[in-house]
Amino acid sequence: MHFVLASKNLYLCFMSQQRSNDHNVSRLSVHIVWSTKYRYHILKGDIQIRCRSLLIQIFDAEDVEILKGVISKDHIHMHLEYRTSQKISDLVKKLKGRSSRKLQQEFPELQKKY
Repeated sequence: MHFVLASKNLYLCFMSQQRSNDHNVSRLSVHIVWSTKYRYHILKGDIQIRCRSLLIQIFDAEDVEILKGVISKDHIHMHLEYRTSQKISDLVKKLKGRSSRKLQQEFPELQKKY
């Protein structure tokens, strides 16, 4: 696991391998980008760090590997590797919903903007 903070962006890099079970060997990956509402510049400082830790917790719980990720001040890029049994739409719904809810609970100033 490797974290680097450079030029206001937070880079996440992880090594990955092929996933296998009794019936198949796969390596499914997807690049997901999502932005904050109205592209507000809110993902900075403590909020950015907490967002990173929340995303890592969600990925661990869902058995998703982060190949690479960037958390900028108004958007997030994630290159992920996921299982064949997972739907990308369900994954994105969980990522955005859980992280948004937790961040708004922990940082009340975010609720004023939304």
